Amino acid sequence: MHIARKLTTLFPLLAILAGVCLCGCAASKPQDVVVMISIDGLAGHYLDDPKAEMPTIRALAAAGARADSMRASNPTVTWPNHTTLVTGVVPARHGVVGNNYFDRATGKTVTLISDPTYDKAQIVLAPTIYDLAHAAGMKTAAIRWPATRNAPTLDWTIPAVSEVDLLHRYTTPALMDEARRAGIWTDGELTEPGKNDKRIIPDKNCTDIFNFILRKHRPSLALLHVINVDHDQHLYGPNTPQAYAAIKGADEQVRRVWDELQRDFPGHATLIVTSDHGFSRIDKLILPNVILRDAKLLTVKGTRVVGGPLRVVVQGGAAMVYILDPARRDELIGRVKKAFTGVEGVQQVASSDHFGELGVADPRIDPHAPDLFIFANEGYAFGDTAAGKLTFHEKPERKGTHGHDSGLPDLHATFVAWGRGIKPGTRLGEIRNVDVAPTIARLLDLQIPNPNGAPLTDALIEAPAVRMVQ
Repeated sequence: MHIARKLTTLFPLLAILAGVCLCGCAASKPQDVVVMISIDGLAGHYLDDPKAEMPTIRALAAAGARADSMRASNPTVTWPNHTTLVTGVVPARHGVVGNNYFDRATGKTVTLISDPTYDKAQIVLAPTIYDLAHAAGMKTAAIRWPATRNAPTLDWTIPAVSEVDLLHRYTTPALMDEARRAGIWTDGELTEPGKNDKRIIPDKNCTDIFNFILRKHRPSLALLHVINVDHDQHLYGPNTPQAYAAIKGADEQVRRVWDELQRDFPGHATLIVTSDHGFSRIDKLILPNVILRDAKLLTVKGTRVVGGPLRVVVQGGAAMVYILDPARRDELIGRVKKAFTGVEGVQQVASSDHFGELGVADPRIDPHAPDLFIFANEGYAFGDTAAGKLTFHEKPERKGTHGHDSGLPDLHATFVAWGRGIKPGTRLGEIRNVDVAPTIARLLDLQIPNPNGAPLTDALIEAPAVRMVQ
């Protein structure tokens, strides 16, 4: 009993000493961080365009690794591609089929872009890299990353929403309070007008808050979405003075984050600069609802579709066609294909038999998916009006778009990586965006279950093998 009593007294002391040792070891071990910045709409070819002022991104590429280009997911729009970047799987598996989709059950188009309706758990069907990091006990952060609203595995987040009430509802409350006290969140100044009476947070303000999180909270994984390059290319077109000015501004945001990482995580930071898609100019708008109206497949009133056995959802350079009468599916698919045969500017009409090679979901498996994808050639985009006597609108208000087939070179995206674990001076050639999340997983010593991509091992410095002490 005497010995037992002594052991009973000793065990708590040993536990306390072990805890002190563990805490001390954890505190003394420098922390690693992986940061990914997505510059929305930054085509891969801009890296080699002398008109594009990107001194920071080019310096990162020279000191680290870069791809010649990165093939995006179909359709080449923002929400599916940002989800691929953090899951390593194609839209057919992660479930985000477009910036919007048609709900056959309700007969209404559902908007996903700006996350007005659904939380992340309701639309993202595959585990993300931040889910895996959080499960491994790492701290995570995301500023304006698409399809992350109310994600429980993000410790600090501002969602990619455009309504002020949603911004306040889903931003991490403590982050909002801290940012206010730090003078980088002022409700009257943080947001500025966007399109359709929406509000957006300027890129500079997002970077302010992002750097604040890095400095104060030291996450292991942090994601930042920079949007102005996309915004200005939609308005003015790619390779325009306005586009180049926006690229210069985005490079400045990357520089600010790079500086922060070198101060706060010297020798222990990995910085990845990527994008979701490239861009196409718009010379003509193809009006698919007009084509299908003339083929007697849609009933139209004014500019609106009010009846018929199918619906079209436009994704810029792609149009998704939903068949509403399953009994006539094969017949209607044949009629749609015939209606678009020989139409100027149409690259291809793909039915679900070819969706596997495109990486998009089969509607017989995912009800959000369309029955057909129609892709436009570069220089063309799809409009959603049902009015007019012509197939085309030749003076579109917007000058640039995306959504086209990911195989088109101008729709390819950017990939640059620098820092801890990255082999300097690496040129990767063409890669796929499904490779990004597995690469981040390797850097964080995590494993993505059954990804469609693979780690970019040519760009990685493999950690030395652990030597066992005899």
